[in-house]
Amino acid sequence: MIHWQHILVWGIACSSFAVSLVYAETPAPSGDASIVSPDAKIEELWVDTGFTEGACVSRDGIIYFSDINFAGGKGKIMAFDPASGKTTIFSADSGQSNGLMINKKGKMLAACGANNGKQCLAQITKNGKVKPIVETFEGKKFNAPNDLVIHPKGWVYFTDPRYVGHEPLELDHMSVFRYDPKTKTVHRATTDITKPNGVVVSPDGKTLYVAETDNGASGLEKEPPQEPKLRMTLNAFPIKKDGSLGKKKVLADFGDKETGIDGMTVDQKGNIYAAFRAESRFGIVVFSPEGKELAYIPTPGLPTNCTFGIGDDATTLYITAGSGLYRIPCKIPGFHPALPVDQ
Repeated sequence: MIHWQHILVWGIACSSFAVSLVYAETPAPSGDASIVSPDAKIEELWVDTGFTEGACVSRDGIIYFSDINFAGGKGKIMAFDPASGKTTIFSADSGQSNGLMINKKGKMLAACGANNGKQCLAQITKNGKVKPIVETFEGKKFNAPNDLVIHPKGWVYFTDPRYVGHEPLELDHMSVFRYDPKTKTVHRATTDITKPNGVVVSPDGKTLYVAETDNGASGLEKEPPQEPKLRMTLNAFPIKKDGSLGKKKVLADFGDKETGIDGMTVDQKGNIYAAFRAESRFGIVVFSPEGKELAYIPTPGLPTNCTFGIGDDATTLYITAGSGLYRIPCKIPGFHPALPVDQ
């Protein structure tokens, strides 16, 4: 069944060209030129008919991203090779993967959502198969794991909201969870975020940034709420020695009129690059660790996530938006908590 949420999101992701080009009509970046030049151009790398999300980079520089099927069919994971410029299918059935990240052992982890998805934190094997790692919390299925980040110590923080999907909700909350691969245990990390979305860790490993993107719906409504109560914030949590989180600090409150942040990444100076989805001003917004806006990178469509390349490509920001993958040159190398800094 296609719910109103599918139609709303699907309408964002419409394009028909799969060629590499520069969008001359996209406004120029603005703000701190030491972060991104006002002359930098955003380049389209790949476009299909799905909904792209969850960009991540591997040790060999390949950019992986999810191609979600909101009609309930099989989602995919795509692989873009910066050296050849080619995009290929890595996984033909991703379990409706959303957020992706490669750990220090070179294994791909994925947050797999609902809507005929696996609803779990999973490993994607080298042949593209989905291998669930953890599927429940206290005996109840997750809502729809959305995004994840791997801490340098190996902990996996993942968000579990629900935006789309026909499956019943078994949990009575939408939270950030922490998976410990050493003990193979999962812990509820937050109780004061109503609907978490993007998540990323600071370069020093001491802070977890969480986007609260509460659209006032459970994902099961047949019709859109008439007057939904929105809550759109960017939050910082201190990370304790055992991986648990300290008291939340709201870095930015975007009000209750438009959508806020989706996925995020950070550079080596600790700046936060956030996929900002307000229809009146969408693109990548760069915040300082204190929540001050530093720069703005407009995108051709509503963005969902972003990541930096590595090596010689470390200052290139890759962006998933609408149904495509894009890139733009920036000035500061990105930080990947699960990969060596010199990568």
